[in-house]
Amino acid sequence: MPTTADPRLDALRHWLRGLPASLALQPDTLRPASSDASFRRYFRLDAGSGSVVVMDAPPAHEDTGPFLHVAGLLRDAGLNVPAILAQDPVQGFLLLSDLGPHTYYQRIQQGLDDATLQTLYRQALAALVRMQQASVQGLAPYDSDRLMAELELFPTWYVARHHGVELDAATQEGLHGVFSLLSASNGAQPSVLVHRDFHSPNLMACDDGRYGPNPGIIDFQDALAGPITYDLASLVTDARTTWEEAQQLDWAIRYWEMARAADLPVAADFADFHRAYEWMSLQRNLRILGVFARLHHRDNKPGYLAHIPRVNTYVRQVAARYGVFAPLLRLLDKLDDRQSTVGYTF
Repeated sequence: MPTTADPRLDALRHWLRGLPASLALQPDTLRPASSDASFRRYFRLDAGSGSVVVMDAPPAHEDTGPFLHVAGLLRDAGLNVPAILAQDPVQGFLLLSDLGPHTYYQRIQQGLDDATLQTLYRQALAALVRMQQASVQGLAPYDSDRLMAELELFPTWYVARHHGVELDAATQEGLHGVFSLLSASNGAQPSVLVHRDFHSPNLMACDDGRYGPNPGIIDFQDALAGPITYDLASLVTDARTTWEEAQQLDWAIRYWEMARAADLPVAADFADFHRAYEWMSLQRNLRILGVFARLHHRDNKPGYLAHIPRVNTYVRQVAARYGVFAPLLRLLDKLDDRQSTVGYTF
């Protein structure tokens, strides 16, 4: 084969050609499937009458071990995750079953009637409840210290690098107080398996029945044992899909009812639960603002900038509702060149 400027792609093709003939792979059909915010890449190729997916995870930057471990935990819980057809952890290659060509995000972008949308998301909520009953064996804790450390991405990358704003001592103190409150409160929630990106780009639409039960779940290798509201916050305040507050609330109520029926440790009063998942969404979305700014400025991935206004809106939605977040809201007003906003305390 002619050489390319991509030695890993050459190595991947060589690995595929050496796999058992029983897999009926057609390496010449190898084509890009997707990439993500890390160094991982995904390819699709034909196999027999269907297709399979290949993960390329460069060992210098990625480890396939967590993916394999979490895949086992989720599969044991009865969830639809890719089957491992072949693996070479030394080279960083995995051959996976294909869960279909379309994510929830792609289906939404193509246009869905409301009945189909609601069915897809109720199935996702049911899968979330099942996932939260999975074993957390071998998963690191997503505790208050880790949550607090992650929030530093917001002042470092979003405030200082993206907006070019240097915080004065009073603003730094106020922001630190908000961060401490969020991290302590969220870190004290009951602990379950947390996917960490349980949202539309990582849910495969398997509703035609060919690829197993809906949804298929991918990109779970960063799972931790942490706050029970985290993945719900990921789903209803999706960084890539705008959901109005009424829709967020509808899905949150449906999840809460299913979680209680499954004896998951959610608050008995929905008002308490509502506050818990909103505070979790605020923490997550502050981190995401920092992550997206870093992806643009450090990693030359400007596409993430398009999602910043949506995430900022989600942050403001919660920050404006609770008076304790007034220091954060004042900073957001400064960054967005707005007049000061009045917050409401609940």
